[in-house]
Amino acid sequence: MKKRILVVDDESRMRRFVRMNLDLEGYDVLEAENGLAALQRVRDDLPDLVILDVAMPDLDGFETLARLREFSAVPVIMLTVKGDEEDRIRGLDLGADDYMAKPFSPRELSSRIRAVLRRVEPGKPQNAEPLVIDEDLTIDFPRREVIVRSKRIKLRPTEYRLLLHLVENAGWIVQGETLLAKVWGPEYRDDNQLLRLYVNYLRKKIEPDPANPKYIFTERGVGYRFVNYKPDTVTR
Repeated sequence: MKKRILVVDDESRMRRFVRMNLDLEGYDVLEAENGLAALQRVRDDLPDLVILDVAMPDLDGFETLARLREFSAVPVIMLTVKGDEEDRIRGLDLGADDYMAKPFSPRELSSRIRAVLRRVEPGKPQNAEPLVIDEDLTIDFPRREVIVRSKRIKLRPTEYRLLLHLVENAGWIVQGETLLAKVWGPEYRDDNQLLRLYVNYLRKKIEPDPANPKYIFTERGVGYRFVNYKPDTVTR
């Protein structure tokens, strides 16, 4: 079945440019000219992915994304004419899955779409039962949740995949570029800032004190290590 992609941009020329190229890739492409129309199309048409422009009148991309996340977890790639790092972080904090600056090549956009769609596919959990790390943390991989001091917290797809790879190698240092390639895709190997952001997101969800982690440790200049909770079951 074709993947359905919603392109949201107030410029008809940009929507046409993206549509033409995604048509060639075999996607089923929908369009929306503003944020309100985009929210309605997500409700009505249930796209597999949304390409969302930031600079739109009335309801900009950030506000649209914030409202979208109130009712949908559909993956979102944000587009902007700015290469501003603060804009990128703001978009990711609001729940975007990726961020691209205009102008971009059709090949790059296609690569990013494939990478995001791979990430939201269910990963293979270690086992069907919740994984008890200690009295404060249990990881429920089948439900994509963590139970922190008896409180259930939902993981976003990328957070889930990152935590899965760290736990599968508990007690061992996993290089940053390896995590980027496995979680995001080989084209992201050098995006260390993206990895740091998502490690911070995970720490905020599972650590009693994110500034002094007890589960996810930074090995400076190398990568990250998850606490060796069960030495006899560590995956090598």
